[in-house]
Amino acid sequence: MIKLSRSLGLSSSILLVVSGIVGSGVFKKVAPMAAELGSPLLVLACWIVAGFVSLAGALTYAEMAGMFPQSGGEYVYFKKVYGRLFAFLYGWGAFTVMRTATIAALAYIFGQSLVNITGSQGASAELVVKLIACSLIIFLSLVNYRGVSFAEGLSRFLIYLTFVAVLIIAVVGFQSQLGSLSHLTQSVQEQVSSAPRGLLGSLVIASLGAFWGYEGWNQIGYIGEEIKDPQRNLPIALGVGTTIVVGIYVLLNTVYLYVLPIDALAQLASAPDKIAAVEVVRQAAGWAGALFISALILVTTSNSTNASILMPARIFFAMARDGLFFKSVAVIHPKYKTPSVAILLQATWAIVLVWSGSFDQLTDMLVFASFIFYGATALGVLILRRKQPHLARPYRVIGYPFVPLFFLSCCILLVIMTLINQPREALTGLGLIATGFPFYWYWNKKTPVSETSKIDS
Repeated sequence: MIKLSRSLGLSSSILLVVSGIVGSGVFKKVAPMAAELGSPLLVLACWIVAGFVSLAGALTYAEMAGMFPQSGGEYVYFKKVYGRLFAFLYGWGAFTVMRTATIAALAYIFGQSLVNITGSQGASAELVVKLIACSLIIFLSLVNYRGVSFAEGLSRFLIYLTFVAVLIIAVVGFQSQLGSLSHLTQSVQEQVSSAPRGLLGSLVIASLGAFWGYEGWNQIGYIGEEIKDPQRNLPIALGVGTTIVVGIYVLLNTVYLYVLPIDALAQLASAPDKIAAVEVVRQAAGWAGALFISALILVTTSNSTNASILMPARIFFAMARDGLFFKSVAVIHPKYKTPSVAILLQATWAIVLVWSGSFDQLTDMLVFASFIFYGATALGVLILRRKQPHLARPYRVIGYPFVPLFFLSCCILLVIMTLINQPREALTGLGLIATGFPFYWYWNKKTPVSETSKIDS
């Protein structure tokens, strides 16, 4: 039987964690966050808190990843803890909105950045952005079709470029004559956001933007079967990779808020065709700086899109292997040793999502849906510790039980506040996940009882 190949070492795994996270959010989301909060210190606090929450999630996930290092990530964990139905609904949610919407949103920002460089405007520019996004998805899916090592090599090259570019932006920004430490303490003179929300509601809504920036830290678990010594390397990659990203994000947002006053950043929220980071560097270094950061966004979004195509396709492969998805998706390419059909199906649905709605609608929807299952994973760590204390755990989460409980509490708070403040996006996400029920009943009915027992054992 053809199997997936274990070809990724520790350094590759760490870089894939970073590649899966650093995309478009850190360049774009500071504007709507500034408009929502009106305070630079609160904006920075959101990025820092979201980073700590994501790190707590990564440390919690690492325990599960060490115990169950198979392809599929949370799908595998949920099957062990909650059973096949809940695991399937996670996988179906990943297919319909969470992971494919991530691909669509990242590719969309890539197209938007490329169009900004060319200077195109008007109604035709939107069409061009979507065509570019679809082309990127197709190209990178074909790259991943050819093998995980080939795709990882591309990510490694692009993330090294990103590290260098971030340092250059920091140097240019902090040396800008427009920059001032006073910008970090000024508040918006006239609130841009007109929504009647209290401080907690605004913080949660703004945090959705920050969490979108951190989205993807868990994806390394999807390729557990392709990592060498996964019981050791998966937990290390999750913790180290997420920590690196927190440092990058806090640095970049400090640069934005140092160069431009919060009022100027907040006003950019009403200009969806503008990217906040580009405008900041344009002010600090002129058209050459704007061109440079636009090129950087092209690099990071293409890299993050690549990682988001590479890893989540393994969820659908694992589901199909269990008889809970289209049978052909369980195929492994005989030459490239990749879940080739899963990659192509994922690309097809991501392209549909590119044409379905705006960037912010997609990202708010997927962050809400993702945190339902993030919380379920944290709860699963607590459940397994109690029910199966003697289960082999190559890595035990630091600060147990406080770290998993903290992460679980944050997930619950974010889900509840999103339901209250953004019910349309939340209910749409839940509705897409709920469409999986009839598919589950159909596929589960077709799976023989003997095969079900073997799968769940």
